[in-house]
Amino acid sequence: MSAQPKTQALTRIKAQDYLSDEQIAIVRESSDWKGLWLTIHCWGIIFGAMALFAAYPNPVTFVLGVFIVGARQLGLAILMHDASHGVLCKTPWLNKFVGEWLVGFPMMADMWAYRRYHLKHHANTQQADDPDLILSAPFPITWKSFKRKMWRDFSGQTGYQQRKAQLKNALGKPGAPLAERAKTYWSKLGRPTITHLVLLGGLTAVGHWYLYFVLWLLPFLTWHQVITRVRNIAEHAMVPENNNVFRSSRTTLLNPLERFFIGPYGVNYHVEHHLMMWIPCYNLPKAHAFLLANGHGDKMETMRGYWSVIKMATSRPDDQDKPGKLVHNTRRRVSGIVSEGYEAAS
Repeated sequence: MSAQPKTQALTRIKAQDYLSDEQIAIVRESSDWKGLWLTIHCWGIIFGAMALFAAYPNPVTFVLGVFIVGARQLGLAILMHDASHGVLCKTPWLNKFVGEWLVGFPMMADMWAYRRYHLKHHANTQQADDPDLILSAPFPITWKSFKRKMWRDFSGQTGYQQRKAQLKNALGKPGAPLAERAKTYWSKLGRPTITHLVLLGGLTAVGHWYLYFVLWLLPFLTWHQVITRVRNIAEHAMVPENNNVFRSSRTTLLNPLERFFIGPYGVNYHVEHHLMMWIPCYNLPKAHAFLLANGHGDKMETMRGYWSVIKMATSRPDDQDKPGKLVHNTRRRVSGIVSEGYEAAS
């Protein structure tokens, strides 16, 4: 059975209870250069995958490109997440610029709206008022239900519904004056639209405009949705204790292929992130190593590989399968980062 929210509050502890002052100083240190390097690294891999397909257009480079770009789009989202915590770059103005223009807006996300929403998740992890509880509460599900979800994600249905709802919201009230609707659109999607036009314009300038559609929008609507769901399941679904900070989140130990195609930039170290949300993603592996060295490994909810998590999350017998219609969860912001936007009733 899935872990259910309890009425008692999540018990919190201080970092000094499990790390030394020296270790804390090491893991909390953010860096402008590291933040910029990860941003350059992420975009470099995206453009590298595009260049490979443009130079050698064939089914293999196309499929590889979709998987690589989709994973790095999640990478951009992870970097925006860190910037929303104020830790991607050390200098505040640079952290803001990178978090908005270089990683957030390209993902059609407003970093500040995301921050307001996301901090509620940290404050109420796995509690009844956790806005992310909808992502973990339904589990375990049947294998049939999981396949339906994967098909919706990989076929682009989930991504389409997210973007449709986002665009509808940005266009304002139907029938409102055009100027009012334009103002609403600018406030909600104006800057993300600029970044997408720059991306399209840049690819057009180098003679490969089509890459925007086949190796940006397509991965965004497909593989990015698949791995976002897998990551969401791994982080909180079926955790053993909702009220223990070591056990209300999950760290998933990944092999190199999983890190490259599914969980880049330390996103898998989720227990560490919830213990100390002020740690930049590039320091999370150090935090994990320190926790193990200090004897806290047995306290942490840890699994090896995403497949192990999926098997656990799909452990409900198929004879209990209850297909439900696609419903919009109006309580969640359509951010494209942690929100699936649309979810099946079962």
